[in-house]
Amino acid sequence: MFVDEAEIQVLSGKGGDGMVHFRKEKFVNRGGPDGGDGGRGGDIIFSVNPHLNTLYTFQHNRLYFAENGKKGGPKNQTGKSGESLIIDVPPGTIIYERETERVLADLTGEGQQVVLCSGGRGGRGNARFANSRHQAPRMAERGEPGTELELHLELKLIADIGIIGMPNAGKSSMLAAVTNAKPKIADYPFTTLVPNLGVAILSDDVSLVLADIPGLIEGAHSGVGLGDTFLKHIQRTKVLIHVLDGSSTDAMADFSQINTELSLFDPKLGEKPQIVVLNKMDMPGMDGKYKELKKQFKKMKLELFSCSTVTHQNLKEILWQAYHLVESIPEKTSVLEMPVYRAEVDEKAYTVEQTPEGYMIKGVAIERAAEMTYWDNFESIRRFQRILQALGITDALREIGVDEGDVVQIGSYELEWSEQFDDYE
Repeated sequence: MFVDEAEIQVLSGKGGDGMVHFRKEKFVNRGGPDGGDGGRGGDIIFSVNPHLNTLYTFQHNRLYFAENGKKGGPKNQTGKSGESLIIDVPPGTIIYERETERVLADLTGEGQQVVLCSGGRGGRGNARFANSRHQAPRMAERGEPGTELELHLELKLIADIGIIGMPNAGKSSMLAAVTNAKPKIADYPFTTLVPNLGVAILSDDVSLVLADIPGLIEGAHSGVGLGDTFLKHIQRTKVLIHVLDGSSTDAMADFSQINTELSLFDPKLGEKPQIVVLNKMDMPGMDGKYKELKKQFKKMKLELFSCSTVTHQNLKEILWQAYHLVESIPEKTSVLEMPVYRAEVDEKAYTVEQTPEGYMIKGVAIERAAEMTYWDNFESIRRFQRILQALGITDALREIGVDEGDVVQIGSYELEWSEQFDDYE
């Protein structure tokens, strides 16, 4: 089943918690801290799989989670990192952040990958907090939370050539005649309900990927008929084969209407090179009609080709013409390295809001620090107080009148404000 849009939710793995532990061995007096760091959480990675041509699998599974990192161990043992989750998508997949509709990745090339959600780093064990002033720290960090994103996926098929034209012009018949594709073909409007892909073999070392785009009618650019649902699939093609219906009463009007719809949907589509073909030359009286149309197209400085998808007349010649046109178009440079998506926000920024229950603090850095704090450990709590002070949140709360015992909410934690603070490392 062909599906070209999907909405999913992804979450990278949480980092493993750091460990509070002290060396305990016979004959070793006052063994120092040796709590290990937690392992890193797994990433969410999108990867192009050239064998896929639909987003159908995302209709059944909309939630994707990478593995969490493991907890640190004694003897400075770092926890095992979580396995990254690789999500395969077909070539031509565009990934948007659903809320902002910002493009995060455009995956076109085989083997191309992008890390959209990096796994959380592992929390530090107590051995990492030891120094000359504080040689036996009893605090550690919890693992950093994973990154969560709600995504909109859109597929735009990648083909060398797009076959366009009015319904029943013979686009699907042409694709079937020159490739191994097997589209449904019948004589009624909108037979083709999905785009079809096929590979035409012209010689031992020359092949073309063709896409049969469902029939376009007036108003298609605004969604009439099959409309803009499939117009987007033409955007990635290099060359268009415009098939005219030989049985039409006004093929020139059909040609003009299709091109108008292309330009209204995307002005760049109207600029794509086209090979115009009059189909159904096997029908009686078509020679005279072809000669007359050829003259009209010549006035427009366009060459009109003729073919029959029934007898396969001229199909090979048309494909070679299309191939030479494709070869004349410069290749766009493809980027195959693995970029990493990063949110464009100031992580240290925060807001302080007074609520009926107390105060609410929002901000990337401070909420992350809260998630990574061991709240049952007094030294960890004092370290969190120092983070509040370093970010300027302590002063901000005092300015708006926070009192001893007031409730301060940070992320999912409700804390009780206290002015007690002992500054030491």
